[in-house]
Amino acid sequence: MTDLVKFVDDLVPEVKLEPGSVFYWSPKKRLITYRADLINEPTGQWALLHEAAHAVMNHTTYSSDIGLLKLEVEAWDKAKTIAEEIGLEIDEEHIQDCLDTYRDWLHGRSTCPNCAIICMQASPTSYKCHNCNTSWTVSSSRFCRPYRLTIKDNKEKRLRPKTATFS
Repeated sequence: MTDLVKFVDDLVPEVKLEPGSVFYWSPKKRLITYRADLINEPTGQWALLHEAAHAVMNHTTYSSDIGLLKLEVEAWDKAKTIAEEIGLEIDEEHIQDCLDTYRDWLHGRSTCPNCAIICMQASPTSYKCHNCNTSWTVSSSRFCRPYRLTIKDNKEKRLRPKTATFS
């Protein structure tokens, strides 16, 4: 176990840490997975601290795409604070590159498939255009490409808001 993994284990003793294929926080399993092959690289250390920050802040659910982005920003801010406490510095450009993946995902989901206007989310899995009244649904998965399925007005009533969760 590396010093940083040991530090994170002590920081969040109620959370299990295990090597895996990705860096990931699962609140349902109370588990942080990390890439052991990257743990001695700065980007791997930063990613582990970011996932630990989710755990420290007890991030569990979000109800909108912008809410997920907010959680990601909060986790990076907390990761920077944790890093400073142990003498590490997380590169701001790296943070912004990571956040850009969420911003790009959000932009794709929120762009009207009919008129290309950026719109507000109506429910966790639907959007409605304020310009042309087009409605569309999106996947509840944050790991999915932002496919948009246009729906007819009479089907719109069937959409029920849900709260998305980390898995």
